[in-house]
Amino acid sequence: MLNRRRFLGASAATLAAAPAFAQPAVIGATTELMPRGNRPRVVIAGGGWGGLTAARHLREQAPDVEVVVLERNPVFWSCPMSNKWLIDVVDTDYLLHDMLAPAQKYGYRLVQTEISGIERDKKLVRTAHGSLAYDYLIIAGGIRNAYDIWFGNDHKAIDQTRQAFPSAYIPNAEHKTLKQKIRSFKGGTIVMTLPPPPHRCPPSPYERACVMAWYFKTNKIPAKIVILDPKPRVMPIGEGFKAAFRELYPDIIQHVPNAGVKEVDPFKKKIVTAAGEFSFDDAILMPPHQASDLVWQADLIGKTPEGKPTGWADIHPTMLHTRSDQNVYVIGDAMGAVSKQFGHYPKSGHVANYMGKIAATYIARRIAGKEVKVLLPDNLCFMLVNGSPREAISVEFSYELLPDGTIKQTQNDIDLRVPELLEEDFKWAHRMFSDFLTV
Repeated sequence: MLNRRRFLGASAATLAAAPAFAQPAVIGATTELMPRGNRPRVVIAGGGWGGLTAARHLREQAPDVEVVVLERNPVFWSCPMSNKWLIDVVDTDYLLHDMLAPAQKYGYRLVQTEISGIERDKKLVRTAHGSLAYDYLIIAGGIRNAYDIWFGNDHKAIDQTRQAFPSAYIPNAEHKTLKQKIRSFKGGTIVMTLPPPPHRCPPSPYERACVMAWYFKTNKIPAKIVILDPKPRVMPIGEGFKAAFRELYPDIIQHVPNAGVKEVDPFKKKIVTAAGEFSFDDAILMPPHQASDLVWQADLIGKTPEGKPTGWADIHPTMLHTRSDQNVYVIGDAMGAVSKQFGHYPKSGHVANYMGKIAATYIARRIAGKEVKVLLPDNLCFMLVNGSPREAISVEFSYELLPDGTIKQTQNDIDLRVPELLEEDFKWAHRMFSDFLTV
């Protein structure tokens, strides 16, 4: 959660509680963040779902290893469950969590700082507070909003889009802005551009459209939500969302398929897509997603057969370390494609949590000189589609390794919206939070 992430409303007390570290030592012209000891050191760049999970499980599986988490934000904010926060199904305290308590509980070091560079040849991470040497590095930095794909170097247009029509896809103040935008909307057309796949989910953009539509319907606000979807149809769990659009919000939600963005004018409030041109009164402009800046800084982005950047980390599909550096692992949303059958794992909190545990196991076994055996994740996501009664739909993914080395994905859509699935969602969230936080 580094570089582009911002904290949502941190208090002065929380900021003051950031951990102190020893007086930096000076090595030549380089300030050292903390001196090396005799133990192997694993540095984790990013304290989100994947990074904090990896830290906890590394400490448990390799208690003699020094684990240091570098995170820019002073507290943890969860994107999973955040759509429900928009309509007060959960409160802020449900999503906002202290990161110092789990660090103290599980025995790893948490440093609130900004990462400025990664020098893999020296096995060194540079931060705003000094450099940090590592034996193994886990990059868990999430995504970046690739506004440059839309605007190139037009920073005026990028700033206008980010400030006036925030995507609220990365933990920062944009979530608060979006909630205020929904509450203050008086009527008209809201356009939502969906990132082309692969993209982070949750927050699910279809779920976000549903909870917004429910709010507008309940409060009798004359709103229309136009979903500009680059995909040819609603997916995944297409039937469940289509039924919600059709049966619950027929006069509010308009889904436009094959609407890849060609041009965005945030000043004139106009978007040109492959499906036509659209004007709007307000918008949630979600640009394409790519791996976080950290992966780019470390020169670990994959290449297409034509030599162009894929936008995602070039990783070994089962071992999770990068192809060019076996001492650097990339987990969570920044991961690149892993299978010729389905491409990318879902870029979800569930998968990030699972990958944190897998990477911790792999590194612990390598340090202990043991064989590393392939482990695969699963995935489970719930989406709220109705606020009264509160009903949700769901999707499950399972994975298996085929004899030829291909990872096979099996998907199970649960399209029937029922209250029981929302109950399961809260049970899932409690299990997840309990694994890497203190709840």
